[in-house]
Amino acid sequence: MALAALLVAGVATLVLVRSATPTVPGTVAPTGGAGAYSGPGTGAHGPVPEPPSETDGQRSDAPVERGSGRFVAVAGGSPVAGTGGPLHRYRVGVEAGTGQDPTAFAAAVDATLSDPRSWIASGELRVQRVAGAEAADFTVYLATSFTSERMCAEGGLHTAGYTSCRLPGKVIINLDRWLTAVPDYAAPLAVYRAYVINHEVGHEFGELHEACPGPGRPAPVMQQQTYGLTGCVANAWPYLDGRRYAGDLVP
Repeated sequence: MALAALLVAGVATLVLVRSATPTVPGTVAPTGGAGAYSGPGTGAHGPVPEPPSETDGQRSDAPVERGSGRFVAVAGGSPVAGTGGPLHRYRVGVEAGTGQDPTAFAAAVDATLSDPRSWIASGELRVQRVAGAEAADFTVYLATSFTSERMCAEGGLHTAGYTSCRLPGKVIINLDRWLTAVPDYAAPLAVYRAYVINHEVGHEFGELHEACPGPGRPAPVMQQQTYGLTGCVANAWPYLDGRRYAGDLVP
């Protein structure tokens, strides 16, 4: 009888522990400061990008191929970044069920767009992240390859589930590219992440595609670096040494 009682108690304890394990992530807290994301340099040669570690603010497991199609709107906002010009407000959303940390992704977006080498360096625009319920000019989404392709296709852009895209008011970052960058990029993952944010947000600001200006030179941020550097060196920033860095427009 004593042995039977112990076995029953053990089973009850196991059921209690399992039932106490949460199956849904907790409430998304406001993001921390921009220091949560270490800004990359100007794209010097480095090792081929590796999948991110926990220190990158993202989980290191492989992304899911097909997510829920629903997005978690990140709470909180950021200070205004920039010295002059109209204010562009943006929201951040992360597809639910992907295992990604919405707060960490928002911090990466904030740090990139508030960097003095980003678009605010022009002195002609400012940026600020706002909470999900507030009015915004555009939203930055982190979406699985399946969802990003579907969203981009709604605007007539077919990415084959591989690239990110921008539609009016929507900057859609492909989760696979966010986690692994692209082959032969020859720069740290952080450089690619800053590049893809600046590139797609650049489209939102009216920028067009540009070409590599010559072998060994930094790639313009509006070059389609995801498809290859064509002799240029990876670069994440539209402003280098305080000047707008650009290539010839691509017809």
